[in-house]
Amino acid sequence: MNLELYLPVILFILVGAAVGIAPQVIGFIMGPHRPDPDKNAPYECGFEAFEDARMRFDVRYYLVAILFILFDLEIAFLFPWAVSLREIGPTGFWAMMLFLGILVVGFVYEWKKGALDWE
Repeated sequence: MNLELYLPVILFILVGAAVGIAPQVIGFIMGPHRPDPDKNAPYECGFEAFEDARMRFDVRYYLVAILFILFDLEIAFLFPWAVSLREIGPTGFWAMMLFLGILVVGFVYEWKKGALDWE
């Protein structure tokens, strides 16, 4: 196995790590260290926090977020399918139609159950 082929990948990882880590380290070392009660407050939006920072969120918020991620990721499968549609032929086309049919059934089910309604 020729390890020289992996050199660009290793360099990409090292440069990416340096670009991500170096500014944080430089800011931590060279930045001012002047803690302030307002800076250490849970919210820094111009007024006093009116509730505890650890307040509970409604379950519907998480449900909508999970449904968004679920449908968003399933739609992401359409891009490679559309690019390779000529190579996969009719079998790949009908497999995706089955996948999209199941997706639509799940979407209609969630819609009828009221999971997408916000009150």
